[in-house]
Amino acid sequence: MRFSQIFGHTLKEAPSDAQAVSHQFLIRGGYIHQVAAGLFSYLPLARRVMNKIENILHDEMADIGGQEITMPVVLPAEMWKESGRWYQIGSELTRLKDRKDRDMVLAMTHEEALCDLARKYIRSYKEMPRLVYHIQTKWRDDPRPRAGLIRVREFKMKDSYSLDTDWEGLDKQYRAHYQSYFNIFNRCGLDVLAVKSDTGMMGGKIAHEFMYLTPIGEDTIIYCDDCGYNSNRQVADFKKPRAVKEDLLETEKIETPDCKTIDDLADFLDIPESKTAKAVFMVATIQEDKETEVEKFILAIVRGDMDLNETKLANAVKAKELRPAQEEEIKAIGAVPGYGSPIGVKGAFIVIDDLAAESTNLVAGANEAGYHLLNVNCGRDFTPDLIVDIAAAQSGHDCINCGSELQSEKAVEVGNIFKLGTRYSEAMNCMYQDENGKLNPIIMGSYGIGVGRLLSCVVEQHHDDYGIIWPISIAPFQVHIILLHDKKGTEASETAEKLYADCKTAGIDALIDDRKESPGVKFNDADLVGIPIRLTVGRRALDQGGVELKVRGRAESEIVPIDIIMRRLKEIIEELKAELAEKLEIVEYKE
Repeated sequence: MRFSQIFGHTLKEAPSDAQAVSHQFLIRGGYIHQVAAGLFSYLPLARRVMNKIENILHDEMADIGGQEITMPVVLPAEMWKESGRWYQIGSELTRLKDRKDRDMVLAMTHEEALCDLARKYIRSYKEMPRLVYHIQTKWRDDPRPRAGLIRVREFKMKDSYSLDTDWEGLDKQYRAHYQSYFNIFNRCGLDVLAVKSDTGMMGGKIAHEFMYLTPIGEDTIIYCDDCGYNSNRQVADFKKPRAVKEDLLETEKIETPDCKTIDDLADFLDIPESKTAKAVFMVATIQEDKETEVEKFILAIVRGDMDLNETKLANAVKAKELRPAQEEEIKAIGAVPGYGSPIGVKGAFIVIDDLAAESTNLVAGANEAGYHLLNVNCGRDFTPDLIVDIAAAQSGHDCINCGSELQSEKAVEVGNIFKLGTRYSEAMNCMYQDENGKLNPIIMGSYGIGVGRLLSCVVEQHHDDYGIIWPISIAPFQVHIILLHDKKGTEASETAEKLYADCKTAGIDALIDDRKESPGVKFNDADLVGIPIRLTVGRRALDQGGVELKVRGRAESEIVPIDIIMRRLKEIIEELKAELAEKLEIVEYKE
């Protein structure tokens, strides 16, 4: 391809709202164009990268027996109603009507569609196991799209689905995906780790997420260096300290001016945060039946030295959505923001963390501005509706396995795998006949990778101050030829054109910069676009009998004689491929 003919162009500056490095460089490099919040057009350079990522996905799925299919983006609502997710998922699921007034959905995932296929084409145990996949557009109306392609509303995903007669078969396919996903990410040049995660809206028994560690991530990974424990913070366990048992003291109201936070309260009273009770006010949307959903006010209590885990809370109260309560809603139950507690409130569903419930003589809000209560005790001073673990693990807590200190890091989820079991097949009557003629639900697994998010995370890992440094496996081109003298008929022009033609003949992806721009502009754009190998054709190198070869990200360059340049290019390409191949290894599966 010729740089002068590429649809799109590079930019000197990124848009002011582009905070993530990947967002900045992909916009500036002419890879993507933002249409609206969470919506992007993929320009030719990005499309070439995505094609190469998708080829890797096809390879790895084929290696574990996957067969490619394509399912629609727009689906009838009936199947989502059958599974129950029509009622369980909130506004992230986009519902619409067709011209005949039939309910439809924009697919955010395809479990229901696959189940509908399976119940029509799978009849007998002899037709399993099966593994099918597609790479298809998804839509999720995310309320907070951010960081370019990291969090979007429309995205492309590889999702695969396994069909088995027993749990042993599911285990085998699940572990095959576990290894395959590491292969995929390593081949793309992305370092990831697998962590146990919440099954969320997908349901099922077990789930793992594949995480790229980065400060821009919205997920938090909790891990232990000593025993290897790791988990998404949403579901991470930790060894809670023992509650100190004391004789119950009488409740006493005290003045605590300007103490709206736990930090302020502990400092004012000169007590540890563990002696306080933290009140968090939430509103849960709960599906009472297929036709009725209600909002329920949730008052969650954790000890002051802990944070609330909203995922644990949502699971505990079976909420399809959970949001912070507004000030007027808090006041309506008789509580006061900043000075809240369960004491005297009405109309709230009270959930208390098990450690807070066991702790005695805590300081809690008096539900009066400027006042708190000393010696508040669960069971005596208020009766909770539910006692359950709703505390979030964090750095410094003790590991649930070995007791060592836990650490935490931010991360982006780039892939996930789920043991769905019979979650969908039972709901949708997706059955097979066993060898005895008995009907049984098909046992399913679901496995996803977001293509655009993967692309973006690769840029987050592979860049410098000047632009992208693509791994050779997914770079839009392998070689970038820069012509410094663009007059036709000159030695430089003829040499560059011959190199370009020779690359085509040799099967090497090459981009030639034939624009009438200054050397500085061309070099800056080359660094920004990030193609792995740069060939510079100019008078200085030609006078030395060759062209300049430089690998993106390396300081040194070399003058390569023209008569051996194609051989040298192939050597460098194989060297870069070998560096990626070294990362491929058998990974120990961790339940």
